[in-house]
Amino acid sequence: MKHIGIITKRGEPEAVRAVKDFLTCMKGKNLKFFIENEAAKVLKTKGYPRQEIPSKSDLIIVFGGDGTLLSVARLAGKLGVPLLGVNLGGLGFITEISRNEVRKEISKVLSGNYIFEERIMLLADVYRKGRKIVQHNALNDVVLNKSALSRMFELDISINTQYVSTFRADGLIVSTPTGSTAHSLSAGGPILYPTLESFLITPICPHTLTSRPIVLPDTFVLEVAIKSGDDVYLTLDGQVGFPLKINDQIKIKKADYKAKFLVLHDRDYFQILRTKLKWGE
Repeated sequence: MKHIGIITKRGEPEAVRAVKDFLTCMKGKNLKFFIENEAAKVLKTKGYPRQEIPSKSDLIIVFGGDGTLLSVARLAGKLGVPLLGVNLGGLGFITEISRNEVRKEISKVLSGNYIFEERIMLLADVYRKGRKIVQHNALNDVVLNKSALSRMFELDISINTQYVSTFRADGLIVSTPTGSTAHSLSAGGPILYPTLESFLITPICPHTLTSRPIVLPDTFVLEVAIKSGDDVYLTLDGQVGFPLKINDQIKIKKADYKAKFLVLHDRDYFQILRTKLKWGE
């Protein structure tokens, strides 16, 4: 890996300082760095737009937290560029190493002493009057919800073209295993082990209390039709929103590519759960 992309959490001086320290310890290495514009400006070096970095890189190192890593995964997933997350805040679910570990662990990357872990991603296509008007991808979840506090809305749900039910709810979360510990968990959904090849449908405050979360094989295709309700939005990973209209149809399926993460050491996922979710306290 000779071409290294570097992306930082925006507006975070600590991330830029971490990049500066990293570049200092990389001096003399036969590497080319593609640094995101915002950080490059502070470092007084050549920068690149974030969306261009994946196509130039063999590896992208993300300095930030899970949120920054999610945004980069949506950019890089289709190209198959592996990601390495450097966590600058609290314990992350998908960031791999801490800032203090960068100097020690990067030698493993340069020597090829690593493995990849792949996570499924979702594609959401929005159809209006029979025509596809937009497509988005997501690593964590695809959510249909209201833009503000308001009444429930109605959704027709079909799986593999078979009608399932009409939900009246505050929203609907379609989550990957990676995203099962995010919005879905707060709505009462189960935790799925992150490398499972499945996805999860979780209603948000459904009108019918028997409307429960459903785990499906990732080979299935989910179709959602907006039957009623105003100010309904499609939200991707809690970061990108798209306004929907009545009679819009949303088709959600597994992407034909996966997010690829570099794994440098054994991560005890259950220890992360215990710490992050405060189990046993």
